[in-house]
Amino acid sequence: MNKIKLGLAFLFIAAGTAGFIYMRDSAMVIRVLSVLLGFVLAIGTAWFTTQGKEFYVFCGEAVDETKKVVWPTRKETLQTSGVVFAFVVTMALFLWLVDAALMSSVQLIMGREG
Repeated sequence: MNKIKLGLAFLFIAAGTAGFIYMRDSAMVIRVLSVLLGFVLAIGTAWFTTQGKEFYVFCGEAVDETKKVVWPTRKETLQTSGVVFAFVVTMALFLWLVDAALMSSVQLIMGREG
């Protein structure tokens, strides 16, 4: 029975998308409402499946886990961003120097003036 409900949910999504395409001459609001209606019906149908209920529990647990995250302070964020910026600038200068050295050596080997 769950497979039938999930298949029906996918059909609702497909019908909403098909309605968006089929009503290309209609107002954009109606076309978007067609897609939204398809998604709402699909979510409503999937809600009554085992997988839908497990997904709802998973989302609740994910929200709980994000509340446990210790976010860095403003000072830590600025310090880390400064280190990253300094590294990027240093690496860019290093690569520029390597490129210039290689270009000069290739021109020297080829016998051309730079």
